[in-house]
Amino acid sequence: MTLLTFMAALLAVASLGAAVIALVTRSTVVAVLSAGLVSLFASVMFLLLAAPDVAMTEAAIGSGLTTFLFFFVLGRIRREGTK
Repeated sequence: MTLLTFMAALLAVASLGAAVIALVTRSTVVAVLSAGLVSLFASVMFLLLAAPDVAMTEAAIGSGLTTFLFFFVLGRIRREGTK
């Protein structure tokens, strides 16, 4: 088993674990962070598969922008709910 195969398998298992946490948890914050972690693991996997342009796009949009947008909307919903 090569190092690349081992790292890909490790990332796949970690990604599945984070996805299960995102589905099972009752906390919205934990679910959003877990979904962002799945996207981050996917971007590292794309980097291992020699697709740096796809990895950068996934990291920027999938992990960064989407997670930020979820937390922004969550903050807006909670603020409007207390008024």
